[in-house]
Amino acid sequence: MKFPCRLDKFISHLAEIPRTKARAGIKRKDATVNGEVVTTYDHQITASDIIVYQGQPLAFLGKRYYMLNKPVGYVCANSDDLHPTVFELLDEPNMSDFHVAGRLDLDTTGLVLITNDGDWSHKITSPKHNKFKTYLVETQEPLTENALEQLRLGVLLHNEKERTRPATAEQLATYSLRLSICEGKYHQVKRMLAAVGNKVVELHREKIANIELDENLNSGEYRLLTSDEVKL
Repeated sequence: MKFPCRLDKFISHLAEIPRTKARAGIKRKDATVNGEVVTTYDHQITASDIIVYQGQPLAFLGKRYYMLNKPVGYVCANSDDLHPTVFELLDEPNMSDFHVAGRLDLDTTGLVLITNDGDWSHKITSPKHNKFKTYLVETQEPLTENALEQLRLGVLLHNEKERTRPATAEQLATYSLRLSICEGKYHQVKRMLAAVGNKVVELHREKIANIELDENLNSGEYRLLTSDEVKL
C-alpha cells in the first residue's frame, strides 16, 4: 500500500471488506482519523495517521517478509480452484497484497519466501541479479559424472533455444545431488535432469540467495525473516 492513500481504500484493505461497504461505513460516521470523524471517503491519509473504523483501530503493518517450509500438495498462488495454496498456511492479517518470491511446483517442498515488497522480491528472483537457488534432488537413475558435468556447463532444455546458465552440481549419493541454479524457467530442475537422461523423483529447495530454510521449521510452518536475512 502506498501513501498518501484514500480513506475508503485503506479501510477496505485493512478491514478486508469491499470498497462499497467501506464507503457506506464512512458515510455513517464509522471512521475517525486522528480522533476526528471523517465522512468523505476520498479523504487522503498518511502512514502516520491513526485510523479507527467501527471502534477498531486499523494499523498498516508495512513491508513484511516470511519464510515457509512448503509441504507437498500446496500451490504457490494467491488462489486456486483445485488445490490449497501456501497462503492458507499463514495465519496473518491483510495478506491480499502478498505474493510468493520464487514459486515451487505442487509436488516440490522446501523454502518459499512470501512478501508484499515487490522491489525486494524482484532482486531475489530476477535472473539478472544472479541469485542462486539451491535444491536437494533425488533421481530415478544413478547419477554419472558426465551428467553432472553437463549440468555444470549448461544443458539445452526441451523447446528452448539457449542452454541453461552454468550451475553448481554436487553429488551427495548415488541417486542424490545438490543443485544450484540462478534462473527460474518453468520446471527447470526437472527439465535439466531430463536433458541428461534422468528423472527427478523428489525435489526440495533449501536456499534462495543467502537465505537458508530454517531447520527448526517443520513442514507447513513459517516465520518472519530476520532483518539480516531481509538485507541479504
